[in-house]
Amino acid sequence: MTSVTSGMQAAGRPVRLPRSARRKQLLAAAQQVFVAQGYHAAAMDDIAERAGVSKPVLYQHFPGKLELYLALLDTHCDALVDRVRRAMAATTDNKERVRGAMQAYFDFVDHESEAFRLVFESDLRHEPAVAERVERLEQSSIAAITDTIMADTGVSRARAELLAAGLVGAAETAARFWLAGGRQVRKAEAVQLVTALGWRGIASFPLHGEQA
Repeated sequence: MTSVTSGMQAAGRPVRLPRSARRKQLLAAAQQVFVAQGYHAAAMDDIAERAGVSKPVLYQHFPGKLELYLALLDTHCDALVDRVRRAMAATTDNKERVRGAMQAYFDFVDHESEAFRLVFESDLRHEPAVAERVERLEQSSIAAITDTIMADTGVSRARAELLAAGLVGAAETAARFWLAGGRQVRKAEAVQLVTALGWRGIASFPLHGEQA
């Protein structure tokens, strides 16, 4: 089996990587195994072999399989939330903000690493620590959009949160449906279609200070 990074010199002696580089290597290997096999079927032996290291080296960095999985979840959830936040901050054009949020979800599910499966299609979703992270992802994405809606429309936080939750739900559901259906619509067009749907709703609310 081919390892992510061989981690071995020609003479067969392990390469001593800096701790941060080794951790990154192990996480990459774990992601490949988890995506291919699912959490329950994956074994630490498989991950160590994929990374080209011994099991003791793997356990030096992660005490168990769950800790590995949670570290991956943290990485990908944080990255998706950051994409949404950057979409909100990148422009003052609200239609472009909606498009940016939709694009973030489509790009996430369309990435060749298939990391979205760890977040949205995990066979460990009922594990409290996993469920907490997925909930935090959703709430953080909603919060990023809520603040923008409140600032621009002047609606209450409760109303802005409900609108933001609708946008986040539409983005995730549409992106996953698009991928599962075999990308029958070009991604750029798919993003544009879902953006138009979301924008027509949000645009019906007057800007802050305007009369309804």
